[in-house]
Amino acid sequence: MFGMAADHLVSLFLLFIFNTGFSAEISVFVQTGDSVQLDLQTQPLPEFDYLSWINDKSENIVRYLHESKMIRYHLSYQNRIEFNETSFSLTLKNMQKADSGLYTARISGDLMKDIAVYRVSVIDAVDSPVLTVNSTSSDSCTVNFTCRAQHLIIDSSYQNNQCSPEEVTSQENYTLILSCSEELIICNYSNPVSWKKEEMEIKPLCSGNEQSLFSSAFPLFHMMLLTVISVAVIEFWGLIF
Repeated sequence: MFGMAADHLVSLFLLFIFNTGFSAEISVFVQTGDSVQLDLQTQPLPEFDYLSWINDKSENIVRYLHESKMIRYHLSYQNRIEFNETSFSLTLKNMQKADSGLYTARISGDLMKDIAVYRVSVIDAVDSPVLTVNSTSSDSCTVNFTCRAQHLIIDSSYQNNQCSPEEVTSQENYTLILSCSEELIICNYSNPVSWKKEEMEIKPLCSGNEQSLFSSAFPLFHMMLLTVISVAVIEFWGLIF
């Protein structure tokens, strides 16, 4: 009895897969204001009467009638979509955050089948990160600084011509990366659609310390030079007279 029930459930599940296509959901990120092209994931297509691209509000964004080649657009999308009659791909233009959601390509005829499913996320480009010097050492080139971008922060130190590379990532796929070279401190901030960086030169931060050391050493050097010159002059005049 249990075996028959299990077989029946498996049969229903396989029938569901065959009818719907059970397409894997594909995640796509789009920058606000940009366009995105959604392609079919099933090729070649089985016979169908019409093909529709549907949003998560169950609205037919576009509907293509196979026999008559007629295309019907949803009024709210009419001026900012393109439908390719050969590949059946859909291009959405000037994407806004309100356009985020699920987009499904579905064919209908003897059977109904989903042949592509996209989860589209529309996000803004990132702003430039901020790199701030908190303190510098008076006796060596040690720089304490902060790399900051919105809600992500990295505090670090530059010492002996290096710093420890660090990376932090938020749940929203925003990433802040800190790195250093002998010449630069570099702060990178990115998300899936954009990236920006802020750089700071090391030399100007350390030049004050170098100048201080030079200034303190110069009087001693000057006095030693004058002493040597004085002794040389005295000896020279002694030889003459």
